[in-house]
Amino acid sequence: MADYEPISRRPIAAVFRRTAKAATRFCVRWGIHPDAISYLSILAALVAAFCFWQSHTAPWLLITAPMFCYLRLWFNMLDGMVALAAGKATARGEILNDLPDRISDIVIFVGVAHSGWMNPILGYWAAISAVLTAYVGIFGQVIGGEREFSGWMSKPWRMVALHIGAWTTLACWWWNDQSIRFQSLTIFDWTCIVVIGGCVQTIAARLKRIMAALERRTK
Repeated sequence: MADYEPISRRPIAAVFRRTAKAATRFCVRWGIHPDAISYLSILAALVAAFCFWQSHTAPWLLITAPMFCYLRLWFNMLDGMVALAAGKATARGEILNDLPDRISDIVIFVGVAHSGWMNPILGYWAAISAVLTAYVGIFGQVIGGEREFSGWMSKPWRMVALHIGAWTTLACWWWNDQSIRFQSLTIFDWTCIVVIGGCVQTIAARLKRIMAALERRTK
């Protein structure tokens, strides 16, 4: 087993973790490297982005796009589980575990921005907010503590918000005379506004906790 122990691990619901137990055993048995799984998460994000991008001409793609967002999350979880189970956890692996996440966030929200269902500017601001949220969370490790995962709009909840926005848009398109606007904004506009607002709260919550930890250390 490797001597390296990851500094911080994202809290994951036990029921979600159980879905990857068999896959973890398979990857360890066949020597599948955690880095390869990290790259698969980017591939899943690219497919999700493509589905969002093309969904205005083929609205049924709004059904599948969120599924690939969740697959991206599942791969993000699986790579860490395999690294620990196979004794392949390394400091380099922490970089390759985190960087694909940021790429995936950007790719997915850019796909949404250019889907034709919304104002692209809001999609880009959602992407920027997602990256900033993760960036601030890393500050805890920078000062020698733990990474912060607190706040309303962490990575999983951003994907849940997109899921709700996608399926609500599709439902309104099919069964509400293609009316997808509320107060002059589309459902996806509102979805990204919620994501942006949630990210602002998350950034504030994480900074508060990090500053409190820093203050305790300096006493």
